[in-house]
This record gives sequence, structure tokens and C-alpha cells, in this order.
Amino acid sequence: MPNIAVTFRQEITRLARREIRSQTQGLRKASAQFRREIAGLKRRASALKSEVTRLERRVGADAAPQITETDPAKIRFAAKGVIAQRSRLGISAADFGKLIGVTAHTIYKWEHGTSHPRRAQLSAFGSIRRLSKAEALARLEQIREKAPKRRTLKR
Repeated sequence: MPNIAVTFRQEITRLARREIRSQTQGLRKASAQFRREIAGLKRRASALKSEVTRLERRVGADAAPQITETDPAKIRFAAKGVIAQRSRLGISAADFGKLIGVTAHTIYKWEHGTSHPRRAQLSAFGSIRRLSKAEALARLEQIREKAPKRRTLKR
């Protein structure tokens, strides 16, 4: 006849394992589901990265402003000059930024003297100095045509 303590210990171990299995089964299923979702998200991110590189290659140099100035060190920059160029062309800060390749907020910061353009931006700024109002508007129209259409969400 087996010892009652040994039998009692075996029964407790069996019940504890059964209870642990029932408690962790939900966690195992959730963990497996999360792993599948993570793998799917990684595949989606990879596909999106490859699509971005494909689109960047297709757009290529067309998205960059045409820069005719060769030496940005020779271009002088002043906040008043940005204001003067923008008012001469009669365009908004957002449109002026599109011509140069920066945001409207950057143009705002340049006009108020809180920041200065980088070399590439300075070169683009120098090339815009020679544009007439009609040429600037034509270039803006080209930029708008090449930009992908944004989808609007229906609410």
C-alpha cells in the first residue's frame, strides 16, 4: 500500500499542473496571435518601404527644384530678402516653400530670422531670385501636377 503522503503530493501536483495549463492556454493563444500580427506588420512595413523606394526612383530629380546656382557660398541670405522675394512673386509662404523644397513653417522662420537655410536650400533660394512671377507660377503648377493626389476621408 502506497504512502498516503506520496499519493497526496502526486494528486496536488496533478491538479496544479491542470490548473496552470488552463490558466496559460489563453496566454499561449494570445501570444501566438500577436506573433502572427507582428509578422504581418513586418511584411507590410517591408512592402511599404519597397514601394517608397520605387516611387522615389520614379520621381527622381523631378521633385527637386531646378538649381542653376553652382556655388551656394556666393549667395547672400537675409530675412528681408526672403520677404522681398515672396512679395515680389506674390505667393504664399507654402508656395514659396514648395519652390525651394521646404515647408511653409521653415519659410516663416527664415523671414523672422530664427533660422537660416542650409546649402542646398540656399542654392534653391538663389535660383528662385531670377524667376519672374509667371515662371514661378508655372513651376508651382508643375509641382502640383507631379504631386500625388491626396485621398479625402468621408465621415
